[in-house]
Amino acid sequence: MKRILLSVACLGLLGLGACGNSGNESASTESTAGAESSASSADTAMASASTMPSSDSASTGMATDGPTAPHSTDPEFMMSAAHSDQNEIQLSKMALEKGVTGMVKDHANKMITDHTKSTADLKPIAQKKGVTLPTDMDAEHKAIAAQMKNLSGKEFETQYMNQMLLDHQKTVNTMVAHQKMTQDADLQGFITKTTPVVQAHLAMFKQHSSMATSNGNM
Repeated sequence: MKRILLSVACLGLLGLGACGNSGNESASTESTAGAESSASSADTAMASASTMPSSDSASTGMATDGPTAPHSTDPEFMMSAAHSDQNEIQLSKMALEKGVTGMVKDHANKMITDHTKSTADLKPIAQKKGVTLPTDMDAEHKAIAAQMKNLSGKEFETQYMNQMLLDHQKTVNTMVAHQKMTQDADLQGFITKTTPVVQAHLAMFKQHSSMATSNGNM
């Protein structure tokens, strides 16, 4: 009788052990499955993130458009173009007054000649459209001119040439963009005629900047 009871007890203990092991295995399986599920979710999130453009890329893309292009209306474009001419004319006159020499002097004289002609070409178009063109620099360039008045010598020349490079890049961008937008035949003709001149100015200032950099002057 004692042997029978002992055997039953042993069977009971074995059964409990098996159940315990089964429970542990089940928990282990669930834990592994959960970990695999988490890893899969993490991989999916990373894959999704990799397909989204970064903020840097987005900002770079926006930056290439530039703040100058295109103007919303033809009158706005014409006024901007006239301001651009005055910016280059008056800063170049200041350069001559400051006594710039050599290539910088040549550039300044060319700016005065070419941008005076640009305004002369634009004026009859503006009059036809009832637009009064500005005859002075814009507010930004008035502030720039006030700062440049305090400069002299190489310091002034460097600032002047850098400003010309920046201004002409913006003007080219504006003209190219507005030509795609405007439906006005007169402005289309003006932009077609003027853009190559401004592009030539830009190339000239880029070349000068490259030469100055290689010589260690800028």
